[in-house]
Amino acid sequence: MPHDAQVLFADHVGRFYARRHGFPPMAGRLLGYLFVCDPPQQTIDELGEALLASRSAVTGAVKLLEGHGMARRTRAAGERVDRVGLGPVGRQPQNFDATAHREHAALFREGLALLADAPPRRRAPLAEMVALADFLADRLPVLLEEWHAHRDALRASGDLPGPGD
Repeated sequence: MPHDAQVLFADHVGRFYARRHGFPPMAGRLLGYLFVCDPPQQTIDELGEALLASRSAVTGAVKLLEGHGMARRTRAAGERVDRVGLGPVGRQPQNFDATAHREHAALFREGLALLADAPPRRRAPLAEMVALADFLADRLPVLLEEWHAHRDALRASGDLPGPGD
C-alpha cells in the first residue's frame, strides 16, 4: 500500500503534466507514482488501488504513457497479468527533440510567406517565432550533449547512481 506522501507526489506530477503538457491528470498521476512506487513494476489492479482509480482509467493512462515511451508493460513467464513500470523515455531528459522546433520554424515560415507583402510590424510575431524555433533547434542537441557529459561525471563521482544501480 502506498504512503500518503507517494500519492500526494503522484497528484502533483499529474497536475504538472496536465498543465504543462496537456496530459489527462490520471496519466500524469500514474507517471509520478511509477517513479516512487515499490516494487517499481505493478499490475493494473495494484496501480488502481494505490491511485484510487478505476481499472479502465489506469489502462487508458498506461496506453497513453506507452505511446510516449514513458511506461512499459512486461509479463514474466507463467504470469497472467502485465506489470507496468517506467519506460526508457520516462528516465530520459524530456523536450530535447530539436525536430519539433524545426517543424515549428517551417510552419511559422509558411505563415511569414502569407504575410510577404505585410509591413514589418505585422510580420514581427511570426519572424520572432521562426528565430526562436531555429535557435532552440540549434541549441538543444548541444545542451543534451552537455547534460550527458555532466550526468556521466556525476555517475563517475558516485553522486548519481548509474542505470543498473
